[in-house]
Amino acid sequence: MFEPALLHDVDIPTKKATFGMGCFWSNDSLFGVTPGVVRTRVGYSGGTTKTPHYRNLGDHTEVIELDYDPKTISYEDLLEMFWANHEYGLTTKLKRQYQSLVLYHEDDQRQAAEESFKEMQVQCKGQLRTEIAPAGPFYPAEDYHQKYRLQGHKDLCRSLGLDSTKLQTSHLAARLNGYLVGIGGKTQFEQDVVRLGLNEKQAEYVRREFERNEGGGLAC
Repeated sequence: MFEPALLHDVDIPTKKATFGMGCFWSNDSLFGVTPGVVRTRVGYSGGTTKTPHYRNLGDHTEVIELDYDPKTISYEDLLEMFWANHEYGLTTKLKRQYQSLVLYHEDDQRQAAEESFKEMQVQCKGQLRTEIAPAGPFYPAEDYHQKYRLQGHKDLCRSLGLDSTKLQTSHLAARLNGYLVGIGGKTQFEQDVVRLGLNEKQAEYVRREFERNEGGGLAC
């Protein structure tokens, strides 16, 4: 029986964006299912501590690093998602681990982030606590944090051939990590089924989970 090729790798020019928005599990799902985002990974950045890990972040923050296609989605669009989808911390002082943070990779990103910050500061009546800083070293989080929602479906992961590397690099994994918690839209998912290379059994499983979780929110 013919099995479609799974779309783990997308070989197109991309740019990077890095955001801290509180707990990184929900952001991994949010951005991963967004059209124009090619791959995502979660980790620690923004500080100076060498080789941080989850139990000892030092002065780093939980962040999501994503590769996006600038021909499909703009950095300004990503910033809009950043501002609109904080679970907490936008105007509340939290420990450094959950800092609201934009780490820019080029001057155009810095300018866009600073401009949007000014607009949000007005909306937040001067209470905005977001930091904007140049991107530095990014330390990938431990394997169990990568595509955390998707990893809860172990049989599906095995059928997709997802190992620790692919959990950080696979386009397919990024998309399913969102669909499985009910975000991205049913129409978009149905359009994605063939493109992503899902077989009938895999597609039906994801479809059921999407319908079960749709509208449930993204809280960690």
